[in-house]
Amino acid sequence: MWENNKAWHGAVSYSCHLKTLCCYYRQSAGWRDDQDTDKMNWGFLENILSGVNKYSTVIGRIWLSVVFLFRILVYVAAAEQVWKDEQKDFVCNTRQPGCENACFDKSFPVSQVRLWALQLIMVSTPSLLVALHVAYREHREARHKKKLYADKSSLDGGLFCTYILSLLFKTAFEVGFLLAFYFVYNGFDVPILIRCSESPCPNIVDCYIGKPTEKKIFLYIMGCTSILCIVLNIMEFVYILWKRIWKCFTRRYIQAEERHLSPSQPPVPIVNNSVCTQPTANTDTGPIL
Repeated sequence: MWENNKAWHGAVSYSCHLKTLCCYYRQSAGWRDDQDTDKMNWGFLENILSGVNKYSTVIGRIWLSVVFLFRILVYVAAAEQVWKDEQKDFVCNTRQPGCENACFDKSFPVSQVRLWALQLIMVSTPSLLVALHVAYREHREARHKKKLYADKSSLDGGLFCTYILSLLFKTAFEVGFLLAFYFVYNGFDVPILIRCSESPCPNIVDCYIGKPTEKKIFLYIMGCTSILCIVLNIMEFVYILWKRIWKCFTRRYIQAEERHLSPSQPPVPIVNNSVCTQPTANTDTGPIL
């Protein structure tokens, strides 16, 4: 019991540190609580991930740190500023009306920074499944007015399957968005010059992208952190399955040892249908009749 309380307080303390760090980076990026009507508010993700943290394993908390430090905070503090005026920074050497917009739409069918934000949301929300399952357990105990689970947040029974399902969803979303980035933008390269011949351009025009090197660096950071999160999800999946198998093996081994060490009931020798002798202990020569 003391170990469970210690782990609980450690998880809560860890969540508080992450939320404090996230607030610090928001302030350092010039964000205010009464601002951001035109920007995405990441407070709901902070609350979701910090709440789910107390139900996570050690590897799950490392994944949470990577998501906070190298993805959400990088996005909040820097990435949005780099892509802030991406269409204004896209310049073509033509004055043909509509040509520049057509070339921009051809080169960037979906904004890279918005696709990145969608990826962060999609890979974070499967963790809600675990929190909702624990909330369901708490609701059941409150409705029945008695303790139904030894530990509501322990990974056993249905919660084990829910946690595995959340890991599979997170990994699938990570792989899917990485493939989307690769095929939509022809890899993670951001060229300085793009040649475009889309209608209504009169001929092949040269278009220039603003801050190409800086954008390329952030895309590489996004790709590397996505791969790291995929590796962490696979490691956690293997760790949980191995822990589950080891727990089942240990339980069966202990039960077998208990059956082996427990004294067996001595047999009762039968002389005839009506007369029975007293039971005697087993010896090397057999029961004494």
